[in-house]
Amino acid sequence: MLDDADDTEIHPLFAGAPSGTEFRKLRKRLVRDTRAAIEDYGMIRPGDRWLVCLSGGKDSYALLAVLHELQWRGLLPVDLLACNLDQGQPNFPATVLPEFLKARGVPHRIEYQDTYSIVKEKVPAGRTYCALCSRLRRGNLYRIAREEGCSAVVLGHHRDDMLETFFMNLFHGGRLATMPPKLLNEEGDLTVLRPLAYVSEADCEKFSRAMNYPIIPCDLCGSQEGLQRVQVKRMLDEWEARSPGRRQVMFRALMNVRPSHLLDPALFDFTSLFPAGDPPGVQQPPILHGSD
Repeated sequence: MLDDADDTEIHPLFAGAPSGTEFRKLRKRLVRDTRAAIEDYGMIRPGDRWLVCLSGGKDSYALLAVLHELQWRGLLPVDLLACNLDQGQPNFPATVLPEFLKARGVPHRIEYQDTYSIVKEKVPAGRTYCALCSRLRRGNLYRIAREEGCSAVVLGHHRDDMLETFFMNLFHGGRLATMPPKLLNEEGDLTVLRPLAYVSEADCEKFSRAMNYPIIPCDLCGSQEGLQRVQVKRMLDEWEARSPGRRQVMFRALMNVRPSHLLDPALFDFTSLFPAGDPPGVQQPPILHGSD
């Protein structure tokens, strides 16, 4: 069990970690929550190869470290390949991630594809870039995964991302949906995995800051004010401030769905839902016998 592990034996990605009790508890919580999500959603197929997508943000650093910790302890029997897709954003520090990964002995691939110029050209002024940017990034990551013999594309989305996406779909998409922890792509040859599904954004931030990882901001999306996701995040922050623990309660609701108490006839057969027996007031015809 992780709790019984010797804290002096850790993966090189944890080199220089704070020695205090608070950080050790944080590290164990991250690893424990990630392991739980991997097991709950059946993400592991021993011998597979995973493409671990590294953006340089706090979440992807946490993902990379925790997966290597699990692999190093023999709890994740898959091969891991870190990948950064340099999308040609202005002032992107292209040497940061290669140097970080090389110094820690992490197998990796750095890919350059100028999707930034495409997004700037195609998206009208004043509109958000996220949808097209994500679609182009996803297409390139799928291609890289196939080229590298990977069966899974692994992303750093956490619990709060999933909650925000749920409310985005609720408010703006007119549907109940979010990012699933495990998804099969349309072609059916790759799975998309989100092992941080149970991990909070706050824990990812505390961990990456404590480790002093070289955080790279997303200047493309982060430069746009008034994004719908920013508004949803602010709303959730306000709810959490007024009622601590609200996020976790809402997240549990996503895991406790009752189709019979919603309104989708494709998920529940409402048309056949009647009490047993005949409707009240309906007279049955008399039974005729042969002598009548």
